[in-house]
Amino acid sequence: MAQRHADIAAGADMADPLADWGLPGWLYTDPDYFAVEMERVIRPSWQIVCHVGDIPHPGDWRSLDYLGESVIVVRGDDGILRAFANVCRHRAMRLVEGQAGCAKKLVCPYHAWTYELDGRLSGVPMRRDYPALRLEENGLAPIDIDVWRGFVFVRLTDNGGPSVAAMMAPYDDQVAPYRFEEMQRLGDVRHRPRAVNWKNVGDNYSDNLHIPVAHDGLSRIFGKSYAIEAMPYVDKMSGELVDRPSDNFWERFYQTHLPPAPHLPAANQRLWLYFKLWPNMAFDIYADQIDFMQWLPTGPTSCVLREMAFALPDTYTVAGKQRAMKLVRYANWRINRVVNAEDTWLIERVQQGMASRSYTAGPIGASEVCLRSFASKIRAIIPEARLDHPPPAGWSRTARRD
Repeated sequence: MAQRHADIAAGADMADPLADWGLPGWLYTDPDYFAVEMERVIRPSWQIVCHVGDIPHPGDWRSLDYLGESVIVVRGDDGILRAFANVCRHRAMRLVEGQAGCAKKLVCPYHAWTYELDGRLSGVPMRRDYPALRLEENGLAPIDIDVWRGFVFVRLTDNGGPSVAAMMAPYDDQVAPYRFEEMQRLGDVRHRPRAVNWKNVGDNYSDNLHIPVAHDGLSRIFGKSYAIEAMPYVDKMSGELVDRPSDNFWERFYQTHLPPAPHLPAANQRLWLYFKLWPNMAFDIYADQIDFMQWLPTGPTSCVLREMAFALPDTYTVAGKQRAMKLVRYANWRINRVVNAEDTWLIERVQQGMASRSYTAGPIGASEVCLRSFASKIRAIIPEARLDHPPPAGWSRTARRD
């Protein structure tokens, strides 16, 4: 059944009788539907945890909490990255707290059960008190892990879906010049709660038609160059910086002072690229840095935005050049801070509208290829998503078992 879900998601756009329509409003508020969606869409999907550069040494670990689960990614003594449930096999105590750390062994703070960095259970106080216990059968529960261009991903359920590399394959040659593998994190991970359904964030991210209406700043710096396209598991958006200086100070500063990036081809020097990976992750790629964002569901009408910024180690040895790059990155942040505030205003009001009894499903334009692709995948994985109104109460109990 899991493999069937993966297969139909990949070919969702090919035969969708509702391809001209968006998802109905109840999918953005209904608790029963949310439970099914978490089981079929989010649990089997890859979620980013960190960059390999965040856990360079044996014992270094990073964690990710979502859907009531806590996952640890740890580098073993053999240099291999592994992912485990952050749950002791004895009494379900969490082994580690926080987002990052380093340990020679993973020792449970409740009863001191001890696990090696490869997940093996190696120490149990009062071992003779557990005559039925087999150490080799009670190591930490493994979690699927994948590494793509230096970024580390995990998924809670293996549904036979593609690797991250396979998802991004259509655009791998476009990403390659940015040297993701060499990136370093610019600051701490940021968490921003939002009182909206997770799909609202992704819908807005891939929505091309709202750019000239709601984002004056992007319209000034892109002109009419903004473009989108959709592949089976990834959306691409892009815009090129225009030469005409903006009337806005920070936009004009960025346009004027962006230094050449020696590792990038000429066509990418003034290009802003956006890639949204199925179903809830995105990379914003600039010549000066890249930003990663994922929107993790926390309830039917809430989610949290998890964000990180990365850049190559500065290749400029002249102090003035280093300062220029830092100022340009600050200008980038000032520009996108405004964009983020505009998007937050939009999605909060869309979420309110989705709760209205007057709204069922709205039409999707032929040019809105990313929205069409996403909606078709959801309908293919969860057939009830085709209904204008929720099924009778209790339907989700059966649906989650399918």
